[in-house]
Amino acid sequence: MLPLTRRTLLTGSALLAGAALLSRAAPAAVGQGGAVRLSAGPARVNLVGKGFPDTAVWAYDGRIPGPELRFRQGDTARIAFANTLPEPTTIHWHGLRVPNAMDGVPGLSQPPVPAGGRFDYEFPLKDAGTFWYHPHVNSGVQVAHGLTGAFIVEEREPIRVDRDLLWLLGDWRLTKEAELAGGFGHPMDATHAGRIGNTVTINGAVRDSVPVRAGERVRLRLINAANARVFALDFQGHAPQVIALDGQPVTPHAPPDGKVVLGPGQRADLVIDMAGKPGEGFDVVDGFYPRMAYRLTRLSYSGEAPLRDSPLDAPIALAANPLPEPDLAGAVRQDVVLDGGMHGAMPKNAGPRGPFWALNGVAAMGHQSMGHHLEPLITVKRGQTQVTAFVNETGWWHPMHLHGFPFRVLSRNGRPAEHRAWRDTVLLGPRETAEIAFVAEEAGDWMLHCHVLEHQETGMMAVLRVTA
Repeated sequence: MLPLTRRTLLTGSALLAGAALLSRAAPAAVGQGGAVRLSAGPARVNLVGKGFPDTAVWAYDGRIPGPELRFRQGDTARIAFANTLPEPTTIHWHGLRVPNAMDGVPGLSQPPVPAGGRFDYEFPLKDAGTFWYHPHVNSGVQVAHGLTGAFIVEEREPIRVDRDLLWLLGDWRLTKEAELAGGFGHPMDATHAGRIGNTVTINGAVRDSVPVRAGERVRLRLINAANARVFALDFQGHAPQVIALDGQPVTPHAPPDGKVVLGPGQRADLVIDMAGKPGEGFDVVDGFYPRMAYRLTRLSYSGEAPLRDSPLDAPIALAANPLPEPDLAGAVRQDVVLDGGMHGAMPKNAGPRGPFWALNGVAAMGHQSMGHHLEPLITVKRGQTQVTAFVNETGWWHPMHLHGFPFRVLSRNGRPAEHRAWRDTVLLGPRETAEIAFVAEEAGDWMLHCHVLEHQETGMMAVLRVTA
């Protein structure tokens, strides 16, 4: 593992982490126009910083993360994709409501794009918000190699802030030479918490501090693009307000217990008024894992005079997106039980490489079982409201992601959800239950899976079929 130099860990964990606030990457697309060109291929980038060698990665357009794709609500996104990887791939537009043929699941919604191949993605942008893109072929390997990027859809009338910033959180397992460690898909990771790394980056780099100015108001877009790591961020000395979750507006509120918790695939938009004084500094601490808390970064105030003496007097609530409201009275119901993993009920056909996980007792081994060999777990008619309770009977955390349809979270562990937030990924702790509801707007076969990618690849994926 990397030597623990230039970093102060808070509790002596065997974890190297840091952060960067890079200026927002130059957008690859703004508004209407021709197709944005995007390619995936090998690259070398410096993840860890001065004194460490570059890391061999797979990247979109040679960058970690890939270029930020930024549009406006109501635009049509056109992306001309080229695959220069040594293996097939696709792009999934995580959280976006797209036509089924654009969803990027091999064998289910599109054929994989072969090495040297091309594919044109095109879809209308119904919702404003913070989304992201990543592959859905050999996901546990390709995402861990760096194939991630932000997809931002701006509101037609944005809220007033001084800066709109993005932190795409990455998690890497590196050797002391700063190369990607092997062992992808190892049963130890697959049957436990997944491939958790030893180096955390923000926007593809490790840095010690983030420059801020007293009195400014920041909109901070957080994306958890890690394979398996869950984050619980404590912005010490500050009072962030959550204004959106998974890209969908929510009544502004302080994060529960003061911590912004993000499972893999989840996002949160925050508004933070920088209330410190010139020259001060405040840690941002990730304390999700017991005894492994560490300083993610430090908000470092410049010596400039405050931008203003009191917080900006402007509303922070976002306008709702045009999502169809579930009709609970006329809903159909199908619950989904999560099982398997270490200390759980392994699938009967489990071997040395899996499957290790199951949904309602059925394990899907890799995408090759999707579409042709796997019967739908849920079948619902187009326009119908579906209610589903996810019941986690395992001892592990699972961020359950549904393609195609944002859903309302109705309850958790039998209690009404406080904000009834719209999500596309719901994080379940061990033995927890979450009840969701959504309207099946678009016909087709859609993927439902755990976004701990090692869990997904070894059984925890299924098909939701929407019939016309």
